[in-house]
Amino acid sequence: MLLKGIYYLLRNNRKTKTPMRVVLVDDHAIMLDGIKGILSNVEELDVVYTANRAEDALSYFKLNQADLLITDFNMPGMDGLALIHAVKRIVPSIKIIVLSMHDEIHLTKEILKSGVNGYVLKKDTQQELLTAIQEVQQGKVYLSNDINKLLIRNLDQPEDGKLLTDREREIVKLIAKEYNNKEIAEELFISERTVETHRKNIFRKTGTSSLVGLIKFAYSNNLI
Repeated sequence: MLLKGIYYLLRNNRKTKTPMRVVLVDDHAIMLDGIKGILSNVEELDVVYTANRAEDALSYFKLNQADLLITDFNMPGMDGLALIHAVKRIVPSIKIIVLSMHDEIHLTKEILKSGVNGYVLKKDTQQELLTAIQEVQQGKVYLSNDINKLLIRNLDQPEDGKLLTDREREIVKLIAKEYNNKEIAEELFISERTVETHRKNIFRKTGTSSLVGLIKFAYSNNLI
């Protein structure tokens, strides 16, 4: 009877366990709906809010509670990194997983330095995302296989001695020539969204906030 009673309590505790409250942020509606659909099938998870702008998600956290934030990195306006820092100030205990298309080493390092609990690439399988959530729930840090490989490769080719990466230097030179984002994207065979991400990181790294300030900094530091 005692064993049956323990089994009954454990079973009921599992059934009544409060689901992990999840907030999703991505500026692509299809991606947002897809992730929500995947997580909605998991009994232990409850998607309590979705947003396609970081600013909206931040407003939500100022008034509501959640246990896990899954966010994109590259978004118009406030980017994922700024959102992470802001949310951590409001809810220090929040778990955060970045789900992004970016696998550049300098962006990866910057994101990891922000103290996220997981980093998964959008090209990964949905099972990898679910595994990441499970690991994070258990208090672990989860990095997808490709991110791990990227970090290992970088051990032989560290970029920490440079203020800007080679790609960022290329973009600064084109900015100095008054190229706009579309022209830079065409010149370097990358997307405009990627150019915008690089621009944000260039301004952040150089501590400048205007084009004139960036050009002055670049010339003063022999970046161009």
